[in-house]
Amino acid sequence: MTAPTVRRALSVVAVAALTLPLAACSALSSSSDSSDTSAPADAEGALSVAVSFYPIQYLTEAIGGDYVSVTSVTPTNTEPHDYELSPKDVTALSSSQLVAYVQGFQPSLDDAISQVSGPTVLDLASSIDLVHHEDSEEHEDGEETDGATAEATDEGHDHGADSAEALDPHFWLDPVRMKSAATAIEEALATADPNHASSYKNNLDTLDASLDDLDTSYSQSLGSCERTTFVTSHSAFGYLADRYGLTQASISGIEPEAEPSLAEIADIKEVVQSTGTTTIFTEELVSPETAETIANETGATTAVLNPIESQPESSDYAEAMRTNLGELRTALSCK
Repeated sequence: MTAPTVRRALSVVAVAALTLPLAACSALSSSSDSSDTSAPADAEGALSVAVSFYPIQYLTEAIGGDYVSVTSVTPTNTEPHDYELSPKDVTALSSSQLVAYVQGFQPSLDDAISQVSGPTVLDLASSIDLVHHEDSEEHEDGEETDGATAEATDEGHDHGADSAEALDPHFWLDPVRMKSAATAIEEALATADPNHASSYKNNLDTLDASLDDLDTSYSQSLGSCERTTFVTSHSAFGYLADRYGLTQASISGIEPEAEPSLAEIADIKEVVQSTGTTTIFTEELVSPETAETIANETGATTAVLNPIESQPESSDYAEAMRTNLGELRTALSCK
């Protein structure tokens, strides 16, 4: 596994050369970039960490415990893909000691990070083995094509001929990749705050055990199912499908707000009919209208499969993953 990418953020001297959509340069802190590794902490002495969105927040809080103060850039109940940071958000990044994110998932955050100086930046992308999942795949007889997530009909039609291959950022729905991200975060916390390194390592061990339990539960519970194809609103579950021998067919691609074409909707209907799919999965932060229409026209029902891009209202990542497992078992008629 490639070592995590940890770098010092770009100096504000480079800001003038950037043309960015945030219109926030005047609101940025102009604090100097110091070589002192004991960067500022919050009022209680905890390490100040900014994270891009909930799954990384979950890992950082679990590992950091009382020694970190974690702030998520993306508000709760907000779809993170296209969330635009405000000038206040950008300024807040400057006062953090550590920023943890996945480059390429949130363009607005990518731009903001290039504008701040001071924090150490942890890009998890190089630690979690991201792969390219095409928004469409030629697919036959309900099986995956070339090991990637299939999103086409059983007759080999291209589900969205104009769709381009995209780097899939949804690593957190695979507990094994979550372990890799957790290790990278633990190493970054220990580097920033060596006085509490042993606590971070102990917390990582506990978290790893929990993620191992999730992985085992998924492997055992999805090992014998009547069906292996599941239909989702958007292509968030490719890593989960790859990990546990399933096939994801999605109405929209990697970007949840992308509108499917009539041909793509027709293809999904064919997938539903040819595979005997009884459930079309919707999600909380994306309109269910198209999924409900397809369900009504094919005789299927709808249920929620949570991509866990925002913190669940009454649970956490682990519980949401277990709820998802129950929904998949029901939809796939697993024994």
